[in-house]
Amino acid sequence: MQAIRIHGRDTGPALEDAPYPHASENDVVVRVHAAAFTRGELEWPGTWSDRAGRDRTPVIPGHEVSGVVAELGLGTTGLSVGQRVFGLTDWTRDGTLAEYVAVEARNLAPLPASIDHVRGAALPLAGLTAWQGLFDHGRVESGHTVLIHGAAGAVGSLAVQLARDAGARVIGTGRAADRDTAVELGADEFVDLDTERLEDVGPVHVVFDVIGGEVLERSASLVRPGGSLVTIAAPPAVRPVDGRAVFFIVEPDRARLVDLARRVHDGRLRPPVGAVHSLAATVAAFTSGQARGKTVTRIIDDRG
Repeated sequence: MQAIRIHGRDTGPALEDAPYPHASENDVVVRVHAAAFTRGELEWPGTWSDRAGRDRTPVIPGHEVSGVVAELGLGTTGLSVGQRVFGLTDWTRDGTLAEYVAVEARNLAPLPASIDHVRGAALPLAGLTAWQGLFDHGRVESGHTVLIHGAAGAVGSLAVQLARDAGARVIGTGRAADRDTAVELGADEFVDLDTERLEDVGPVHVVFDVIGGEVLERSASLVRPGGSLVTIAAPPAVRPVDGRAVFFIVEPDRARLVDLARRVHDGRLRPPVGAVHSLAATVAAFTSGQARGKTVTRIIDDRG
């Protein structure tokens, strides 16, 4: 099969032939229709070694997939050959920027026929991260005020929509060019981090951060007593005086993927699709600058 592979930390990605994946027990092999990746994954330890710490180069990057089940591993239940699915792959196994990928069945969910594979590939990582940050860790409820940093990005844009749908008042942040997008998605207010004072926002119930650094540190003082500072960037160096500080890494969740897909089907949630490339063009896209939305690789063009 064709796949994007990286042979070491000091080498770039290349499109080349790769072995067809093996379906272990409770795995499925997915015929990939569309995939997505995170540029920062080249810094993740699991990109370069397996669970036992052994080198596993050359590696196939990408952890978000939408496609069709091509093969079932021994003992696999709950899915069937030919079924449309989407979800996340394991952090320490070869990924989704390939024509086929082996995935634990429990990490995949059925993809409704109303959702195309490009949107399916853009949803799992950003959607699960936004949900878990807001509700599992931030405990957002109706009537809360939520400050979402990076509100026009892949995770932030879904967080804005989910928080607004839950009845929260949403304040988004970013650069000036992000204002219209954040407001369109449901932000009640927007703070331009380059020109406006973050400290003027006032106390909020939850800060959800995807930026880190100085922005994360300055946000601790904005959390009201009993509130939460939640981030995916790094463990917070500054904590709220009377509140919680949470750093988390997203976890697969089939039931939540089903819920997110239902929201997309119902028109309540818009996946953050950005640029869409072929597998060959993704080689350059993987090392290019950050683009708005989720960069998606379309491996099979099934638009009809």
